Amino acid sequence: MIDGATQPVKQMTLPAEGGCRCGQLRFRIKRQPMMTSVCHCTGCQRMSGSAFSTTAIVPGDAFEVIAGKSVLGGLRGPEIHHHHCPDCLSWVFTRLEGMDQFVNVRAAMLDDASWFSPFIETCTSEMLPWVTTPAVHSFKKFPEFEAYAGLIAEYLVSLGSEE
Repeated sequence: MIDGATQPVKQMTLPAEGGCRCGQLRFRIKRQPMMTSVCHCTGCQRMSGSAFSTTAIVPGDAFEVIAGKSVLGGLRGPEIHHHHCPDCLSWVFTRLEGMDQFVNVRAAMLDDASWFSPFIETCTSEMLPWVTTPAVHSFKKFPEFEAYAGLIAEYLVSLGSEE
C-alpha cells in the first residue's frame, strides 16, 4: 500500500440518482457511499472503455433501481454480477454474490458525479503509464478482504460520517 496526500472528501447530495446513457435504467442512492475507488485492471478498462472504472461503494439497503431492469453482462461468473442496461448496454453497477450489504455503483453514471474522488485505487500494476489519480491509498492488486473494514472506517471519518 502506498499512502497519498490526505484530501477533503466531498459528500454526495442525497438522494442521488443516476442511470445509463439512454436513460432506460435508473437508480437512486439514499445514503453516503461507504467508500470510493477506481480500478485500473484491464477488465475494468475494457468494460468502461476508459483508463479505469469509477466506483461508489454504497450500502445495499440504500440502493434501488427505480426504472427499467438490468441484464448481466461483462465478466460473468457465480460470484460477480455486472449489471448493464439492456438497451444501450452501459455498465451501471456490480453486485457480489453473498455480499448484499453493498453495491458497487459506477460513479460516472450518477447525474451529478462532481463530488466523486477516489479514496483508493486498485490494480495499479495494470495502470496505463500516463494515469494519475488523487487516491489516498494505492494497491498493486486488490486489498486483502480484511483490510476493507479499516479503509471504510477511515473513509467514513474523512467524510465526517459514522455510518
